[in-house]
Order: sequence, then structure tokens, then C-alpha cells
Amino acid sequence: MIAEVEQKQDKLIGTITEVHGPVVVIACQQLPPLNQALYGRHNGNKWVFEVHQHLDKTHVRAVAFQQTRGLYRGLDIYDSGSPLHVPVGPDCLGRVLNLFGEPLDGGEPLQTKTFRNIHEPPPELSESTSSSDILTTGIKVIDLLCPFVKGGKTGLFGGAGVGKTVLTMEFMHAVASLHKGTSVFAGVGERMREAQEMWKEMDRAGILPQSLLVFGQMDEAPGVRFRLGLSALTYAEYLRDTLQKEVLFVMDNTFRFVQAGSEVSSLLGRMPATVGYQPTLTTEVAELEDRITSTRKGNITSVQAIYVPADDMGDPAVNAILSHLDTSIILSRQQAAKGIYPAVDPLKSSSKAMDAYTLGERHYRVAEDVREHLARYHELEDIIAMLGVEELSSADQLIVARARRLQRYLTQPFWVTSSQSTLKGASVPLDKTLDDCDAFLRGDFDDLPEDQCYMRGAMSEPK
Repeated sequence: MIAEVEQKQDKLIGTITEVHGPVVVIACQQLPPLNQALYGRHNGNKWVFEVHQHLDKTHVRAVAFQQTRGLYRGLDIYDSGSPLHVPVGPDCLGRVLNLFGEPLDGGEPLQTKTFRNIHEPPPELSESTSSSDILTTGIKVIDLLCPFVKGGKTGLFGGAGVGKTVLTMEFMHAVASLHKGTSVFAGVGERMREAQEMWKEMDRAGILPQSLLVFGQMDEAPGVRFRLGLSALTYAEYLRDTLQKEVLFVMDNTFRFVQAGSEVSSLLGRMPATVGYQPTLTTEVAELEDRITSTRKGNITSVQAIYVPADDMGDPAVNAILSHLDTSIILSRQQAAKGIYPAVDPLKSSSKAMDAYTLGERHYRVAEDVREHLARYHELEDIIAMLGVEELSSADQLIVARARRLQRYLTQPFWVTSSQSTLKGASVPLDKTLDDCDAFLRGDFDDLPEDQCYMRGAMSEPK
């Protein structure tokens, strides 16, 4: 079981002897354990450190969680008595916090004396549970072609500007409205503008009271970006274990967590490994991912935005993350250029839940038929561009016409963007999505103009 601890009495442990950017060397009277939280004070400023290496019998190397401007040799360092821990309580929902659980929204500090260690191990194997249940989101293309597994992990792969943040906000809206659950958002290396916009958008969309935002901004020390995911996950575990909530854990961006780990590793003097990444890459990713799990008390379902360097899915960091995921959603710039939002590439995206046993015979059949139509249309696109659709066989012309309507039908207006457009958000139950796709495949809508299929909810609802 995860213990909830209270702060212990701090004691003087040593002094700083070297400062190398965000990494410091501390001469200690007694060596503190690895991952122990230390701190120092000077002129009203407080620096918090985490122990990462024992250099010899009297020296440790630690990573700072603040900018080290103002640090100096000889500064007294105190032992906090425990690893870094954050305050937890029911009043954390609706708040915007930093790595330490301190408010960023201008509100009062959390009113609690209970803390949780951010380095707790994952639940025991006997406590963990698995599920093959599908977590519906109301987003047609996701529920149909790459469904979420309740308690599973989903990755959103894509570059800048293809809609990762909007899609994650819509997931949070779905969990709050459809499943009456809560969301924890970990903003790893967020830009100040993005963090402020997201906070206000979630407030306007009405999902902030059932959400918790934890931000570590881009201009902060690498140690903050490196540990922020664990801090946010600690809150998700609290909501799961103590409040027994259905939790959606959203992390944007997991690749920035890997980058921060690489930066910290270099500063600690470790020899780089493949493509310059840290030798501890796989272990660090597993330390985070293995804690995203479900127990008898509740589920944590994870959605992670992941940047792909140079669009190379073979990158070691991408592979390390990919090995832990149940569903991979590829956001395509080509789809976005066509005005297809959400810009999901249905042919490259995949889910481990895509089998008849998990989804049921009907869902699996409809999804495979839709994917087959879209795949055939993709094969014929070059021929159509060069010769025109009239040169295709009548059977291929029919497939192309239905695929184009299906492609437009799988677009959808979102609730979280409704305040910035004339389109009201739409949430479509899975049964209606299957009914509509069945109708498209049968040819019931062959005479319907393509623009009547675009950016709408269910076909039975007026556009």
C-alpha cells in the first residue's frame, strides 16, 4: 500500500562545493539516500535538490528544481527527511499546481496535512487488475477505429499544429461528461501561453471543476520537467486510491520528459547511448508508465501526446514509449491540410482492442469494412489525381465515393472549441456511429452531397 506521510524535522546535512548549471555537488556529513529531497535557503530564496549520485563517502551529486542563479559554494544544505512529496486532498480538483503542489492559479495553498511520495512503486501484482472494457469518448473516429481500453494507455503521435492539445482536452471533457470521472493533466515543458490558454479554455468548457492541471513550464529547470510527470501521476493515484474516482491521466508531452531526462543524464556525466539518448532511457520511461495502472479501487486511463523527431517512428525514445501503449493514434499533417479534424490517420493508427472478442462481431466487422474502403481510396488517390475518377472501374468509383463520405463523416466538431466557432460540439454514442457507418457501407447515403457529411454528429441529427 502507498503510505501517506507528513513532513519530518529537517536537519543540516552539508554544504555545496560545486555548481554545474542545474547540477550541484554537496559535501555531506552523512550520505542521504538516492532520490532524497534536500534544500538550501539564501536571501529569501529556496532551492530544492534531489540526490542522484553518490560520488564517494562524503559527496553526492544532486539536481536542482529551480534555476541555480544565486547559489554559491559553502551554502548550507538541509535534509527534508524524505523524497519529494506533494500535498494531496479533495480540494486539489479544479486547481492549477506546480511540481511541488503549490498553486499557480492565484488561489490559496491546498488545505491539507497529508502528503504522498512522488517515487512510490507501482501497485503490487496482486493489487493490479486488467480490463478489456472499452472507454467510449463520443469521438467517432476514435471509438470506431482505435478504441480506448479502460485502464489502458494511449499515445497521440504528431507534430506541432495538428490538434494534439485540442484532442486531449476533448478526451477530458468526455470523461467528465460521459463517465462522471476526473482528469489530471501533466503539462511537461508547456509554453506559458499554452498553459494559460488551456486553463481558460477548460474553465469556459465547464470541465475545470473535475480536473487538475499540473504544469512544469519550458523555461524551468530540467529537473522540474523530468519529475513533473511523477508528481502529476501521484495526484492521479490519490484520486484513484483515496477518492476511488475514474481517472483520465493526460500527459503533454511525454517526449519532453525524455528530453529532460537526457539533459539531466548529460549533466550528471553519464555516457550517452543510442542516438545520444541517456543509457537509462528505458528504465526512466518504465518508472513512469508502470505506475499508470488499475487496481480494485479504480482505473487510471492514460492519454499521452508524443512528439516524433523527424517523423521517425524508429527513434529510440518513441520506441521506448510505444512498447508500453495499448492504442497508438497517429495525427497526420496531410489529414489536417484537407480540413479533416480530428486529423487522425485511420490507416496508421492501431489499437490492441481491435479484435472481435473485445469489440463484438458487429463493431469489428464495421471497423474493418470502413478501414478497407479508406485503404482502397488511398491506393487510388494517385490514379485519380493523374487520370480522374472517371477512369476507374464502376466498382472502384463506388468505393471511392463511399470512402470520401466516410472520411468526411469521421470529422467532428468539439465541445472545447465551440466557443471559437459557429459549430456546436457533438458527442456521438458508439451505437449511432456503427449504425451510420453501416448505412454508408450499404449505400443508403450514396445520393447525399459530401458536404452534408462533414463536421456533424450522428446522421440522424440535423446538421
